[in-house]
Amino acid sequence: MIVHTILYVNDQKISRDFYKSVLNVAPKLDVPGMTEFQLSESHILGLMPENGIKRLLGRSIADFNSTIVTPRAELYFRVENPTDYFSRAIELGGKELSPILKRDWGDEAGYIMDRDGYILAFAKALVSDE
Repeated sequence: MIVHTILYVNDQKISRDFYKSVLNVAPKLDVPGMTEFQLSESHILGLMPENGIKRLLGRSIADFNSTIVTPRAELYFRVENPTDYFSRAIELGGKELSPILKRDWGDEAGYIMDRDGYILAFAKALVSDE
C-alpha cells in the first residue's frame, strides 16, 4: 500500500519551497496543481492548491477562508535530528507552537504551524534507561 497525504495549500509555490527546505527533500513531481514529495517507499506528501480541490469537488466542500488560519491537520515526523528540522521550519516562516520537549508518550517533540494552518511535529523516540 502506498499512502498519499494531500495538503490543500493557499500558494503551491510558497508551500513547495517551505516543505522542500524543511524536509530537505526535492519534489518527485512538481506541476501546476500538484507537488509530491516521496517521504518513504510507501508514503507521499502532496501539495494541492485550494482552488484545485475546489474545482475537483465543487459545492460538495466548503469554501476555504485563507484569512483565518486554524489548525487543519498534524503531520508527525519521527526523525533522527528533530532540532534541525524544527529550526529550519522556524527559519522558513513556521510559527513555533511548542518547543522540543520530552513528551509523556516517550518521544521528544516540538510543534510548529505552517502558513496554511498545518501542524508539523518533529520528534525522536527517547531511549529508555531501563
